[in-house]
Amino acid sequence: MSPDKLDAYRSKRDATRTPEPVPEPGPLPTGQDDTFVIHEHHARRLHWDLRLEREGVLASWAIPKGLPLDPKTNHLAVHTEDHPIEYSTFEGEIAQGEYGGGLMLVWDRGTYETEKWTDREVKIVVHGSRASGRYVLFPTHGKNWMIHRMDPPPEPGLPTAADLRPMLPEERRRLPRDQDAYGFEFDLGGTRALAGIENGKVGLFAEDGTPVDHPDLAGLGKNLLGLPSVLDGQIVEMDGTPIYMIFDVLRLNGGVLLDRTYRDRRRTLDHLSLRGPHWQTTPWFPGDGKAVLKVAREQGLPAVLAKRLDSPYVPGARSPYWLRVPVGD
Repeated sequence: MSPDKLDAYRSKRDATRTPEPVPEPGPLPTGQDDTFVIHEHHARRLHWDLRLEREGVLASWAIPKGLPLDPKTNHLAVHTEDHPIEYSTFEGEIAQGEYGGGLMLVWDRGTYETEKWTDREVKIVVHGSRASGRYVLFPTHGKNWMIHRMDPPPEPGLPTAADLRPMLPEERRRLPRDQDAYGFEFDLGGTRALAGIENGKVGLFAEDGTPVDHPDLAGLGKNLLGLPSVLDGQIVEMDGTPIYMIFDVLRLNGGVLLDRTYRDRRRTLDHLSLRGPHWQTTPWFPGDGKAVLKVAREQGLPAVLAKRLDSPYVPGARSPYWLRVPVGD
């Protein structure tokens, strides 16, 4: 059988071991060559995958720092194997040990226009909800390409930690009946604060947006690979040491994650592996409220939090999506 554009893709995957689409050999679909998708890929290292529909497949590049927003800065883009068209809607967890093992989420999806497509230059205009503008990709050495933004930087519009206000829970006396629809966390008390990471520097902001003193979080920016981010958490005293306990991620690189479900935000947060001498990620327990409440009572904690798995993050709102249930006697 003559080779087709997806042979390399199939050779790296076992359809019985991965949730990814693995189409059988055969004629490729025809389309308008105008669909693009960007995946947020929590593999061995976090990166973003740009995929462009082209002649029945998705031409793909792995971009460690995502699309550049400033034309003064080019980003590395590693050319990878073509992916099937069905990958444009794929999200899921690829098992560890498999090729590309890790969480794969759609970061943006939309349409694009081709201005030029050759082996030496791919010039496009993308129209997405998060990414937009004119870009050019060009090879440098082997599979290594670069991606360059041709438009001026976009107008500042991404919310900062000082701009946002924390989402607040409603008080309830009992756990929700449909526990399978919730994730549960320990309420550790302490001081609620949003963390903003910009240019590697970290600032914490109280519920009213004013700066607050915080533990030494200088390494948190490095832990996040220097990516601009906004996190939600609490400053808690542990053995006399203030620790920033992180339980949500609201912005990551150029993407605002407020419209993502709680489940997906928590999965993203877990895959970031944020842990250091003065910060760590809190645990969460899908569908196991009674056990979490029992442990909280044994540990002398004030309450547990029940958060709907399908809920967005609504800044500044006291929302029934999140419930605070006191431990009681």
